[in-house]
Amino acid sequence: MICAVSFTRYGRLYYYAPGPITPRVGDKVLVPTTAGPEVAECIWAPQWVDTYEDAEIGGLDELVGFATPDDLARDERSRERRARARVVAKRQIREQGLPMKVVGVDFVESEKQITVYFSAPQYVDFRELVRTLARELDARIELRQLGARDEARIQGGIGPCGRDTCCSTFLKDFEPVSVRMAKDQDLPVNPLKISGACGRLMCCLKYEHPLYVETKAKAPARGEKVLTPEGPGRVVGLNVPSETVKVRLDETGRTCSCSLASVCGSRQDYETSRKDGSMRWDAE
Repeated sequence: MICAVSFTRYGRLYYYAPGPITPRVGDKVLVPTTAGPEVAECIWAPQWVDTYEDAEIGGLDELVGFATPDDLARDERSRERRARARVVAKRQIREQGLPMKVVGVDFVESEKQITVYFSAPQYVDFRELVRTLARELDARIELRQLGARDEARIQGGIGPCGRDTCCSTFLKDFEPVSVRMAKDQDLPVNPLKISGACGRLMCCLKYEHPLYVETKAKAPARGEKVLTPEGPGRVVGLNVPSETVKVRLDETGRTCSCSLASVCGSRQDYETSRKDGSMRWDAE
């Protein structure tokens, strides 16, 4: 079984095995971390997964248990410390005239350490800031500079699709994304249309890219002659998700939409060609 929890409302999801408990959505639970058990909210109730998924997610840590009133009180104190640290850090940055932007604050009570995450366009000498924060907050201070994508992950946001950004919910690692991926998917190479909240290329460009590469390698090229159920014609377009091609008929000049199977011979030949990777498009 598997369940999902989040440390903040609408924050990134973390997956755990429920272990000895069966939490419901909204329950406060304790999850194991390197700094000890921390309070999180159950977002997905435990559910069974099939054999394939179970092999993919094997080795998940188990929940420690339900959060007690003492755990909730400790978590509230930690939230208050983080909120105060954010206010103090912003004030000191403004007073010292540093070109920095506070992105997030983390507090580890067991080690009495406050970590301030910030973004900056260039190198910043923050040694004096560290000393000032340590004196005002009475804790060990660590400052970490983040890149544009990590900043978007911590802050969260809404993508062009209308959903929460992938990096702030389920995406664990950032994978390389290139403009070539947008071109292969026939997307407009316009930075305003293919950039995410971080200003970089959207991570989701990589999701369907392998499908486009595979289909285009097997499909007839633009301008190639094919034989459709309505007569011979030339390919003028390709719709990868629906596995259809647009063909302009030679006889009437009309454009029709045909399935890949209908322009490459019989269904049996089509299925065979998909399995062995050798697809013939000779319609003449």
